[in-house]
Amino acid sequence: MIRPTLLLTVGLPGSGKTTLAKRVADEHRVLRLTPDDWMAPLFQHNDAGGRRDILEGRMIWTAHEVLRSGASVILDFGCWSSEERYAIRAVAEIAGGRFELAYLEIGEDERRARASRRWIEMPGSTFPMTDADHDLYLASFHPPTPEELAYAPIPDPPPGVGSWLEWASQRWPTLPRFDR
Repeated sequence: MIRPTLLLTVGLPGSGKTTLAKRVADEHRVLRLTPDDWMAPLFQHNDAGGRRDILEGRMIWTAHEVLRSGASVILDFGCWSSEERYAIRAVAEIAGGRFELAYLEIGEDERRARASRRWIEMPGSTFPMTDADHDLYLASFHPPTPEELAYAPIPDPPPGVGSWLEWASQRWPTLPRFDR
């Protein structure tokens, strides 16, 4: 049996994460979890008062359970910080799965144009973004380091946190503590 895999898509809006995730899910018959697929129809907002973190926590837990069942899963999240990426990698590893990171990056003008086009063509699948939103996203995004992309050993968690799983439970409030 092939070891189950958690594929995490990483990048800014419009970089091609969801397109890749859908293609991989279709080709390999893998569960794809994308927050926008839920946030748009449920709340008509990309965050809705912190609900995105709540939803992402449940999706990460679901991904953990899917891996434990022996199947693969895709988290189409973006994950703008190395801390988030290391925490999700730790979740995959504790579930006995492999972790793959797909970092998608394109030119900034094209990325913004794609995000705008997606809103015009499929408004129920995404959210409008202003230039100020894009500027904020770009300033907040920390691309994966060469070490992350090479799957170097996971570094220690931030000071004051006992493990990456503890950090994950703090970051995503509905993610239960892992005791397995």
